[in-house]
Amino acid sequence: MKFLTLEPFVPSGSNFEGSKSLFLELGFNISWDGGDYIGFERDGCRFILQKYDNSGFAENLIISVGISDADEFWQYITDRKLEERYGIRTAPPTRQPYGREVNIIDLAGVCWHFVAQ
Repeated sequence: MKFLTLEPFVPSGSNFEGSKSLFLELGFNISWDGGDYIGFERDGCRFILQKYDNSGFAENLIISVGISDADEFWQYITDRKLEERYGIRTAPPTRQPYGREVNIIDLAGVCWHFVAQ
């Protein structure tokens, strides 16, 4: 018996459509849409966006996504002005013990660590 996938349910916060749009702009694709639940995928990385607004939960959730190049990803999000357009918080690439990372705090308050090894 093997574990095959890990797909966290991520809260959307109060703006489900805005969160959906942000993740599409980040390059994720919708693999299925169940109304209040949407499956997102990019390059084998998957999660489920849930229409759920609980700031206490969201602000204590951290998700790490492996990426190939932190500087390229930073350029990608800054070129699209995602921080200004969505009201999210971002941080440029920084060196951590586990890799070079770019942080995004999404609309719900979830902290996403995009990490290049």
